[in-house]
Amino acid sequence: MLPNKKGYFGEFGGKYVPETLMSALAELEHFYNFLRADRKFIKNLRFYLKNYAGRPTPLYFAERLSQRLGKAKIYLKREDLLLTGAHKINNTIGQVLLAVAMGKKRIIAETGAGQHGVATATAAAKFGLECNVYMGDEDIKRQALNVLRMKLLGAKVIPVHSGSKTLKDATSEAIRDWVTNVRTTHYVLGSVVGPHPYPMMVRNFQIIIGRETKKQILKAEGRLPDYLVACVGGGSNAIGLFYPFLQTKVKFIGVEAAGRSLSSGLHSAPLARGRTGVLHGSKSYLLQDKNGQVKIAHSISAGLDYPGVGPEHSYYKAIGRAKYVAVNDQQALKGFKLLSETEGILPALEPSHAIYYLKELAKRAGRNKIIVLCLSGRGDKDLDIIKKALGIKL
Repeated sequence: MLPNKKGYFGEFGGKYVPETLMSALAELEHFYNFLRADRKFIKNLRFYLKNYAGRPTPLYFAERLSQRLGKAKIYLKREDLLLTGAHKINNTIGQVLLAVAMGKKRIIAETGAGQHGVATATAAAKFGLECNVYMGDEDIKRQALNVLRMKLLGAKVIPVHSGSKTLKDATSEAIRDWVTNVRTTHYVLGSVVGPHPYPMMVRNFQIIIGRETKKQILKAEGRLPDYLVACVGGGSNAIGLFYPFLQTKVKFIGVEAAGRSLSSGLHSAPLARGRTGVLHGSKSYLLQDKNGQVKIAHSISAGLDYPGVGPEHSYYKAIGRAKYVAVNDQQALKGFKLLSETEGILPALEPSHAIYYLKELAKRAGRNKIIVLCLSGRGDKDLDIIKKALGIKL
């Protein structure tokens, strides 16, 4: 089972952190390994995922989208229907329950698109914990609705003005906070990145996506799908969908953000254009210059605007288990319009990248192939960005 005891997926992963955090990571790993086998903890987690977050989510056959794109049958795993509007709540409920068991009274998190911040603030409010969320100043401007939601939930949103003022810098500030307040604070990391045990732990809180999908597609079609498709920033929704199918012949396709274009250098596609390096505590593919300095990432989608990726995705790429492609900003907007106009579903800009890629995949896949796409979030948070990008006047 991935990762190994030291937290490596092949050559990727590990713990590259200051000595002051090693004991906190050891404590976290100890509690997590105990609680993941504890029946009471599992029962509580399942209860809140079902009765509070809204699981299971539907696996929806997108008939009109399928007809528009060709002969393949396209299903959408509707994570957008969860409480808070995205898959992030699967992980935050799990980690906040873990924090309560550890006796931590304070929660911190990083956020880009704001969905992880909202999900963390939601779980912290539910269980009565103090919550501080770090968010880049640029993301605060383009995700004002989610900032308001976090504040209404009782969280303190702390703007980050350094670097690119986006997700990478928010993550760095959250780690600095954790180093300072490690005794009282649990850091709810939002994706399958960071030092071990986070990539494994976040994946395991998200694999409910793939487990449900497997049962639902077998019931609907009597067989497994041919392709699984998901957007990839840090990569938690994609790993959550992929992992339960790891030992099957189902093909995995992760869709990164090509930003303005891959050739421009203004993108967020470390798997397509990155090199191996270390960021935020783990080894993975990164966007770096020739001196090894981390580059500024760009995407119209705040949730994909990150220069690194989870170590498990890096491993899947290295062994050829998954294919990773990139879709640019303008294509993502077309993906947004495509789903909106064929199915009456407004997707977030993150999965809009993957939706656009369906146009190519459906043509190539051919008649009667089954494609499942993880619709990781809904588009309410992105409407102001979309309005400006498409020049819509109200």
